[in-house]
Amino acid sequence: MEKNKKIILTGDRPTGKLHLGHYLGSLKNRVRLQDSGEYDEIYIEIADTQAITDNFHNIEKVRQNVIEVTLDYLACGIDPEKTTIFVQSQIPELYELTSYYLNLVTLSRLQRNPTIKDEMKLRGFEKSLPMGFLTYPVSQAADITLFDATVVPVGEDQAPMLEQTRELVKSFNNSYKEVIVNPEMMLPDNKACLRLPGLDGKAKMSKSLGNCIYLSDEAEVIEKKVMSMYTDPDHIKVEDPGKIEGNVVFTYLDAFCTDQHFEKYLPEYKNLDELKEHYKKGGLGDVVIKKFLNNIIQEELEPIRNRRKEYEKKIPEVYEMLMKSTQKAREKAISKIAEVRDAMGINYFDDKDLIEEQTSKYGDN
Repeated sequence: MEKNKKIILTGDRPTGKLHLGHYLGSLKNRVRLQDSGEYDEIYIEIADTQAITDNFHNIEKVRQNVIEVTLDYLACGIDPEKTTIFVQSQIPELYELTSYYLNLVTLSRLQRNPTIKDEMKLRGFEKSLPMGFLTYPVSQAADITLFDATVVPVGEDQAPMLEQTRELVKSFNNSYKEVIVNPEMMLPDNKACLRLPGLDGKAKMSKSLGNCIYLSDEAEVIEKKVMSMYTDPDHIKVEDPGKIEGNVVFTYLDAFCTDQHFEKYLPEYKNLDELKEHYKKGGLGDVVIKKFLNNIIQEELEPIRNRRKEYEKKIPEVYEMLMKSTQKAREKAISKIAEVRDAMGINYFDDKDLIEEQTSKYGDN
């Protein structure tokens, strides 16, 4: 275990292109952390094995989306020279550590995990639950700890997963030697980014629900989606008072807009507070606020979309980068799993004391 290093690990399941929820909840912050110079090592995992737990009959979906997620990473500004991007399935040491952790957690504890319970309902797994899906938190704990992560940037919905990781770390270190780092959770600073709702007002932006804006969406697609966003169903006429709470457009404005955006796109207002007050009093139509939001999102996503198109022209090079980056991650994993085996006492061929002890025990026979 390396002392005093600041290490980040985070990642995504490759089940589709990444969307605004990913961007606000993690990607934008990852780029900021990467460029801050405050961290010694940064790892981003493309969690394809975890994606297979609920796509086991459609592996091709996962297979195709590994490159899609990689392209989105690069387009957002993730720099392979500063951040190690790796593919989970190509690091066998992760599964070895997962198997050790499975001995330190009970079935009932896994079933109590709130994130797992919510995801089970979403996927209809209540009656027929794949064990790979149930043990998802254990696999995630292995991902985090195999790379000695000290900080894990997560969304609010992933907090129970990190809590379970910390429990497993404590159990392992108490059972063997203290070689596993106990990670801390990092939530987004902007509360609006904790759980960005879907365009339709549902609790969460989701690929499966089809209520999201993708980072790679063309400008006209984004505009169409923004103009169809859920607002206040009782705000029928322009003069009607409107509600801010539960109004998706204002939630997105909370997450995205700055005073500078008003200077550029809506100069009749100084800031978001003024806009909200007018909307609540009445006399401000939904079209105005939606057009304002569209301008802001277009400004944010246009450079990302353009960078992605450039990387799309160099797919073989992107795969080559991903392979080399994964090899680098594996070197770290091999070193750490050796430390884990040593702590557990299962490093039979490297344990000279054990060999000498057995030699002494049977040497006179």
